[in-house]
Amino acid sequence: MCARYPLTSPEEVLHDYFGYDSGFDYPPLYNIAPTQPIHIVRLDLKKERELALVRWGLIPGWVKDPGKFTTLINARAETINDKPSFKTSMKYHRCLIPADGFYEWTGKRVTNAPL
Repeated sequence: MCARYPLTSPEEVLHDYFGYDSGFDYPPLYNIAPTQPIHIVRLDLKKERELALVRWGLIPGWVKDPGKFTTLINARAETINDKPSFKTSMKYHRCLIPADGFYEWTGKRVTNAPL
């Protein structure tokens, strides 16, 4: 996953596209960053789609003390099925993350750029 992304589509658009039953209004979000609350679409206990609010990050099931573990926020597609940190989640705990785009901060700031 990328380091930042926006979600500016109205909830009605997500509801129509993903076809979930429950939902809630949210303001446009332009700079969603790791560890922030994010919207996901997942299957509920009845195997129906729902929109949920969760924290961006993963604490693997084998971690004994989550308070002392640095939350994982990214994975490489090439090795995600082989790494112990992601293997079980990839197999059993998948979700969709609605986004209108993605980007990486480069640290360089452009000033006086023509529009």
